[in-house]
Amino acid sequence: MQENKLVLPSPSQALPGRKQEMPVPENHFINGNPLKWPIPEGFERAMFGLGCFWGAEKIFWLTKGVYVTAVGYASGSTSNPTYEEVCSGLTGHNEVVYCVFNPDALTYKDLLKVFWEGHNPTQGMRQGNDVGTQYRSGIYVFSSEQRKLAETTMESYGDKLSENGFPPISTEILDAPVFYYAEEYHQQYLAKIPHGYCGLGGTGIRHPDY
Repeated sequence: MQENKLVLPSPSQALPGRKQEMPVPENHFINGNPLKWPIPEGFERAMFGLGCFWGAEKIFWLTKGVYVTAVGYASGSTSNPTYEEVCSGLTGHNEVVYCVFNPDALTYKDLLKVFWEGHNPTQGMRQGNDVGTQYRSGIYVFSSEQRKLAETTMESYGDKLSENGFPPISTEILDAPVFYYAEEYHQQYLAKIPHGYCGLGGTGIRHPDY
């Protein structure tokens, strides 16, 4: 286990992982849409890390215009990691939610509102009582347009949070890395276990751009 779970391991320190991909269900537990491919023509992708992915995924599958959601691991060094490996702090991965959405029904900027208001983006390597690098706040962009929107909404929300006494936003904004699907039981977890754990909580501050 990583001695300091608040520090990302270097690639040389990270666990090696494996070539085998994690087996996952063919379809989404709630809406039955394909959990992997194909993506419908004209639809777009988004990826976010905002704490424990059980509760984070629920926020997005409840958002009108989201076609499918899946949880997994991204922004680390270990290939095809397991949940236990990610929790050890030795993979560098974040727990993330991958979304496919219909841009005619929901804009990427709308998704960013869900992201910013759905968690506390000022806590560094934690979210509430969940502590570790896998709980960091992150936006993983698939285009220059997504990056621009992520950066501008972060700046304005950071100003609003500062006005209300919060520290600076610690969210990482990166080009979308490889997404590794999490184990089957994690997918749509809170639909399968309705009273399961969810430590997610926002700041209570609305984003000023909406």
